[in-house]
Amino acid sequence: MKIRVATYNIHKGVSSVRGLPRVHALKQAIALFHADVVFLQEVQGKHDRNAARYGAEKNGHKHWPEASQHEFFAGPEHHSAYGMNAVYDHGHHGNALLSKFPIASQTNHDVSDHAYEQRGILHCVLKTPQADVHCYVVHLGLFESGRGRQTQALIDAVMESAPNGEPVIIAGDFNDWRNTLSDKLRNALGVVEVFDQRASNSALGDLVRTLARRQTKTPIPVPARTFPAALPWFRLDRIYVRGFHVEGAQVMHGTLWAKLSDHAPIVAALKLA
Repeated sequence: MKIRVATYNIHKGVSSVRGLPRVHALKQAIALFHADVVFLQEVQGKHDRNAARYGAEKNGHKHWPEASQHEFFAGPEHHSAYGMNAVYDHGHHGNALLSKFPIASQTNHDVSDHAYEQRGILHCVLKTPQADVHCYVVHLGLFESGRGRQTQALIDAVMESAPNGEPVIIAGDFNDWRNTLSDKLRNALGVVEVFDQRASNSALGDLVRTLARRQTKTPIPVPARTFPAALPWFRLDRIYVRGFHVEGAQVMHGTLWAKLSDHAPIVAALKLA
C-alpha cells in the first residue's frame, strides 16, 4: 500500500509580512500535494478579529471562512482532526491532520515547556486498508532545552501508544535547526527521516563527512532546508517514518510557496513495508 504524505506549517493562514489572509490560496496549494495525509502546524481554529475584518463577503467570496481552518481545508475529500494548543482572548491555534483514511481516534498531548509558548503533539490513528497507522503531528518549541524535553515526551507517547512496532509517521515543525534530535528519535523509536537516504555529492559534503571521521562514501543523514520559504536555509521541518519504505521526498520550492507561508512544505511518497 502506498501513502503520499505532506507536512506544512501554514503560519495561521496569513502572510508573513502584512498578516493578510491566505486561507483560500492555501486550500488550493494543499490540493497540489495530492496527499493522502497532511500534517499541518499553526492552524487557526478560531480568530475573532480576522473573522470580523475579513469575513464579510466581497466579490462573491469571504477571505476568512466561517469554518475552522482544518475543516475548511479538509472539505468533503478528507477527514480532519485538530489539537488546540495556544489559547488567547480572540481565538486559538494548534496542529491538525487531514486524512483520506478514517480517523479512528485522536489525542492531543500538551508538551508546553513554559507559559509563553504553548505546544502540543496531536496523535491520530488512521484506519487504512492494510493496517492501523499512527500519525503524530508535531510543533516543538524555539528553545533547545525545551525541545529536548518535548522530544522525550514524543518518544514516550509513541512508545506508549504504538509499542509493538506498528507503522508510525511523525511529521511537523521541529525547530531543530542544528539537527540534534534526529539520532535520539532514530535510536529510541526505530524511525528514519525521509531524506536520510539522500547522499551529498558536493565538495562541502565530502569535507563535512571527513571532519566527522566518516568514510566519504557514507552520507551523513541531513534533513531538507525549509525555512524561510523564499530562500530556504534552515532545516526545521521533518517527516520520520517506521514501517514504511521511502520512495521519494521533496521540498516544494518556488514563488507560490514563498507567498503562502514562512515555511516550505515537504511531500513524501511512502510504501507500507
